[in-house]
Amino acid sequence: MRITTLLRKLIGIQSLIVLRVWIHGGALHAEVKPAWRKPRCSGCGARKRSGPVATEKRQWRHLDVCGVALYLRYDLRRVYCSSCGTIVEAVPWATDPRGRFTDEFDELAAFLAQRCDKTSVHRLMRVAWRTVGRCISRMVKRLRPPNPLEGLEAIGVDEVSYRKHHHYLTLVTNHANHRVVWGKKGRNAKTLGAFFDELGAEGRAEIAFVTADLSAAYMKAIREAVPHAELIFDRFHVQQLVGAAVDETRREEWRRLRGTPDGKAMKKSRWALLKNPVNLTEAESAKLAAVQGDNRRLYRAYLLKEQFRDILDRRQHNVVRRLLRRWLGWAARSRLPAFVKVARTIRRHLDGIVAYVRWRFTNSPHEGMNNKVRLVTRRAYGFHAAEAVLAMIELCCTGLAVAPPLKVLS
Repeated sequence: MRITTLLRKLIGIQSLIVLRVWIHGGALHAEVKPAWRKPRCSGCGARKRSGPVATEKRQWRHLDVCGVALYLRYDLRRVYCSSCGTIVEAVPWATDPRGRFTDEFDELAAFLAQRCDKTSVHRLMRVAWRTVGRCISRMVKRLRPPNPLEGLEAIGVDEVSYRKHHHYLTLVTNHANHRVVWGKKGRNAKTLGAFFDELGAEGRAEIAFVTADLSAAYMKAIREAVPHAELIFDRFHVQQLVGAAVDETRREEWRRLRGTPDGKAMKKSRWALLKNPVNLTEAESAKLAAVQGDNRRLYRAYLLKEQFRDILDRRQHNVVRRLLRRWLGWAARSRLPAFVKVARTIRRHLDGIVAYVRWRFTNSPHEGMNNKVRLVTRRAYGFHAAEAVLAMIELCCTGLAVAPPLKVLS
């Protein structure tokens, strides 16, 4: 068997012919060409009249052979296409012939990036750290469904931080399959408005439910773009406001009683006040009992928090609305500044909070996805560009199935 035939079988790409092989610079080089006679347009795939050579001795990095780097070399030609104009020809080993890597190289890099950190991928594949990101971007572009925004009825909107110093992404999740369907740098009304613009008039008409936090910017974009949709405020964020009010009350009491026996007794009471009662340890239960006897203001804040949680556990939305109005009256008269402020916020967004009880949509899948996104950013030891982290999010959080390019010789 000739060496060119053996290498063609090892490469395993259909419609590829190996002309000659040589070793240079510690790597294996192969001169190749497509098996078809007439060149094909890389835009539409049609057979077209060839033009002059666009790039002489263009090289593409392929998968290693026995641990040795392999490069494919070909004189890439131009073609004249009535639909696409003057464009470079298509080659069977690379969907994007202007790139420097074959499709199988991108597949392996993306497969590894789904499962390990980018530093390990760049060391194993022997390419630059940023090159791994470009391989991922090309792979995501090939695997992305034609219209990921089609058929959206219930969506979740939230932001996630990808760098220090307030660098954020806005992500939109499909509640039907708990997948990220859209993302963009920023977290203001204009950013989310770009999603609705991309969705189009027909897509916006299909949106029935939107879950979000209490961000004024997101609320503005949602009410302008899809005023007919039910805006549901996520329970986690609403309860977080009430929990923060308890903690603020605790800090006020600590500042007021610092240096006194009552102030000393408040130490280590934070988690006893914030945790669910069924999860309290014996020591935390004892601390909570001490707060009940020593600090009535702080215990009143705790009771407000627990009653609010109990109300949201109910199923009848009309009952919840009535109970929440009573709770708002109690909070407004509690003489606790933090709860007076929270009561005003909840009163303004009462309809969206009650909508949670009626439809039971939450942003919990989105919050879980945010944890995965943070894991991806930590696994990559940070990102400098929003485009790079968005490509990683699409690769790892949108359900794309990447298989390693394994073959069997015939």
